[in-house]
Amino acid sequence: MAERQHNFLREGIFAGFIGATAIAVWFLIVDTIAGHPLYTPKLLGQGLANVLGKTMMDSPALQVIGYTIFHYAVFVIVGIVLTVIIHQAHRTPAILAGLLMMFVAFELGAYMITGLFAEGPLKGLAWYQIFVANLLASLLMFWYLWKTHPQIGGHFRHALEGTDD
Repeated sequence: MAERQHNFLREGIFAGFIGATAIAVWFLIVDTIAGHPLYTPKLLGQGLANVLGKTMMDSPALQVIGYTIFHYAVFVIVGIVLTVIIHQAHRTPAILAGLLMMFVAFELGAYMITGLFAEGPLKGLAWYQIFVANLLASLLMFWYLWKTHPQIGGHFRHALEGTDD
């Protein structure tokens, strides 16, 4: 069977949808178990509406819909950027070491922001819930990209070892 042509846009959109869906499903499960389904997207939708100053998002349903659209759009962008980096790694494996550092810095920043706002706008969202959601999304996105680019493991080892071929 002929190898399918890689398309960073298609792969990025798919990776983004995988990550966004993983987080959405995780928080739907957590919120449902806690007895208030859709609490997290409603809370984040309220925050988004406040930031944007949009009064059209004054109903809980519009807050959930607005945040969900925003959430998926952001993850599609992240998926495309991640896929571009993976494609570039075929030519420059060292870029993967930078990706790892960027990922760790982003995750630490997300937990710090959660901690800062834990008593304010993000009250009710525990850092460990966000940690698990981000971990699930990251693992599933990387798994998908690993499956579509199986040679990336060798590139990653090469980037971390710093050896020249």
